[in-house]
Amino acid sequence: MADQGDVRAVLEYVPRFRGKIFVVLIEAGLLPEPAIAESLLDLAAMEDVGVKLILGVLGGDLKDLYDWTLECEIMAARLTRPLGEPGAIEEAKAILGRGQTVVADASSNDPLDPQVVDFTLGIGAVKLIALLEEAILIDGEPVPAVRAADADALAISGTVTGAHLLQAAAEACRRGVPRVHVLNGRRQGVLVDELFSNEGVGTMIHADSYRQIRPLREEDIPELLGMIGRSVRRTKLVARNYEDIEARIGDYRVMTIDDNVVGCVALHDYPGENVAEVACLYVKLNHEGRGYGVDLVHHAEALAREKGIPRVFALTTRAADFFEKRVGYSPCDPDALPTTRRQQLEESGRDSKVFEKRL
Repeated sequence: MADQGDVRAVLEYVPRFRGKIFVVLIEAGLLPEPAIAESLLDLAAMEDVGVKLILGVLGGDLKDLYDWTLECEIMAARLTRPLGEPGAIEEAKAILGRGQTVVADASSNDPLDPQVVDFTLGIGAVKLIALLEEAILIDGEPVPAVRAADADALAISGTVTGAHLLQAAAEACRRGVPRVHVLNGRRQGVLVDELFSNEGVGTMIHADSYRQIRPLREEDIPELLGMIGRSVRRTKLVARNYEDIEARIGDYRVMTIDDNVVGCVALHDYPGENVAEVACLYVKLNHEGRGYGVDLVHHAEALAREKGIPRVFALTTRAADFFEKRVGYSPCDPDALPTTRRQQLEESGRDSKVFEKRL
């Protein structure tokens, strides 16, 4: 039985991918048949949930791969001309318009070459995905996300395997392709593991901000409440309702990865007291251990500095080590709290420890 967390992670992406166009390049002649077969089954599942697909065959027998798509019950139609030739975009749009997946000859192209990028832009794809024998590795490992702006410096650093692919992917992003994924096509299940999780298993190059911390929006409030509910029940976080958060919505920030909310923090001011509280710090379970909590705290501290606030404090029942050892806070007496906050703490009956930091 599939892990429930995995199923939920997949379901998060289904509505976002539905109706979108993905261009998927496959080095069919160089990859193991079991890996190709599993990738095609995964593509069939994506087709079922409404993703519009274009499969570009970089090597191997085009007819064989087309026959495989039919065996996997992909509703495929072959493009009558190679992917980069004039008229290919219009023909591909017509096939997609009929609800079919396009299978195209890309054997005369290098992965991510300008013709492939031209086609991707012309067809309006949101992702260009390459299943290759050679993947991009940095210090021997795939990197979940690389900004296009950082790619050239990385490519010449001497730490990158597949540096030419990294540079080509970055150029595709600079030209307007939102996301380029370069994946190890030998790895079975690589497509689902890459596309239906926030962290992925390959190397994604992106033009915009993949991971960011931004202000909370009103439409985020239900998700935030659902996210922190587990910690509220375990008394790690103070209980909050929709109205509480809405009333102080400007205090809250959320961390998003590929537009999915994965963590939150709040900075509550105490006017006239030259102090602010770092509160409602939470990172989703499947994103713990990656330093996101530290990033959220540092973001809240930066907001305090911008406001000219010289000191911040935090209350916690379970995260004393985190505040003291990871983000440099010091224990302090509850008497150091603003009067209203100290009264709230006393009335709550929570056995919270108090930490502070001078900025």
